[in-house]
Amino acid sequence: MKVLVTRPQPQADAWVEQLIGLGLDACALPLLGIADAIDPVAVQQAWAELPGQQLVMFVSPNAVERFFALAPAAQAWPDALLAAGTGPGTAAALLSHGVPERQLVCPTADGQSPDSEALWQILQDRADWQGRRALIVRGEGGRNWLAERLAERGAAVRFVESYRRIAPTLSALQLHCLQVALQAPRAHVWVLSSSQALTHLAGLGVHPMGLGLHALATHDRVAEAARALGFERVTVLAPTVQAVAAWVTRSIQSA
Repeated sequence: MKVLVTRPQPQADAWVEQLIGLGLDACALPLLGIADAIDPVAVQQAWAELPGQQLVMFVSPNAVERFFALAPAAQAWPDALLAAGTGPGTAAALLSHGVPERQLVCPTADGQSPDSEALWQILQDRADWQGRRALIVRGEGGRNWLAERLAERGAAVRFVESYRRIAPTLSALQLHCLQVALQAPRAHVWVLSSSQALTHLAGLGVHPMGLGLHALATHDRVAEAARALGFERVTVLAPTVQAVAAWVTRSIQSA
């Protein structure tokens, strides 16, 4: 069974490398492209205001990477400033950019959903949010649920967009991988991590309804979007390489 990793680059290649290292067959098929922020000055201004914040929440690894790409030279992460994320990929990205682990707030990969609801379960008792300032780093738009919860507790919340989501541009190798997957759907499984990425399938000439496609979704909302689009089978897993590898290994052994 071949695993199609649909995460944006460079995460897709990183996942493929790890899956191959675990003895599995995998191909990068990014269904979402990531571009620089429309207003980089706003990101730079957010960096200048970091010392006055009490919390910065990043919606994804891409939010982290594009935010830190515009960091002032030699500026370290402020002491005591909490950095939050909803999944292990975001946590790993923050650690790689020097955020101290003691200042990191993120749901664990085991037993907690990678979403704002799980993050709020941790944050709501972490501090008295009345009068505190929080920044949410994201792409264009997105859910406001966490911002609303913080505001209800008296926090002043603002947003900054550190990247843009765009349609993917697939290489010749990736297009070939897609064609082979559509011709042999039972021999492939799609790893889906974004509802928005699914909207780009039509632009690639793919209409899943009736094709017998099988997906591994990293969240319930992504699973619902995949089913609505026409994926025949959808399994929800933790958003980790290890969870995907374990599922594929079990499927191969039971075949």
